[in-house]
Amino acid sequence: MKILHNFSPNYSKKTRSKNKINFVIIHYTGMQSEIESIKRLKDPRYKVSCHYLINRKGAIAQMVNDRNVAWHAGKSQWKNFINLNNYSLGIELVNKGHQFGYQNFNIKQIYSLIRLCKFLKKKYLIKNENFLGHSDIAPMRKIDPGEKFPWKKLSKFNIGKWYKKKKIKIVFNSKIIETLFYKNLQKLGYKYFSINKRSFRDKKIIKAFQRHYLPKNVNGQIDKKTFEISYFLTH
Repeated sequence: MKILHNFSPNYSKKTRSKNKINFVIIHYTGMQSEIESIKRLKDPRYKVSCHYLINRKGAIAQMVNDRNVAWHAGKSQWKNFINLNNYSLGIELVNKGHQFGYQNFNIKQIYSLIRLCKFLKKKYLIKNENFLGHSDIAPMRKIDPGEKFPWKKLSKFNIGKWYKKKKIKIVFNSKIIETLFYKNLQKLGYKYFSINKRSFRDKKIIKAFQRHYLPKNVNGQIDKKTFEISYFLTH
């Protein structure tokens, strides 16, 4: 696997230990071109960066050393982890994103991502379920890598969590299902909601879950299919 170097000055200078690298967070660049994306990721004024950038042709460039904290996750939570920058590696995929014309991810780009993730997983002993999207850890602010990202495909290479269908012995009752659904999300690691109190945040969290596991049905509703997938993932 060939990795180019195009280093950014945007990172925390203090190095972290190898065992502090527990997650890989996947993003899209959300800018109109690869050149614009690189400029942004290297511009000290914006204070954003990533560890790796993969372009549409599948070329991989390292922008921050793994042992340094890159600034890619922002305000974020997953399980008991707060500020995922400190515990993760960030990978940006060149894609215009929803603002400028969301694209299907190029097959070469995805296979380069798979190779890189397999390498990082082995090197840092990263758990399968700890390969996440930006919208999983920051659902109030982010929607990337979005509903076109092939999580199911990655799971076939043991990258990221996916589900297997099972029999469910629960009668579909909206009130019961809602409570159970949020408990399932809590088990997975999603934050920013209360099991006992609904809020405006909930729809964004449901959509984040759907973008990852039910990309053809991102409606923010706890329908039967959405609940079932949350159950498959946690039981």
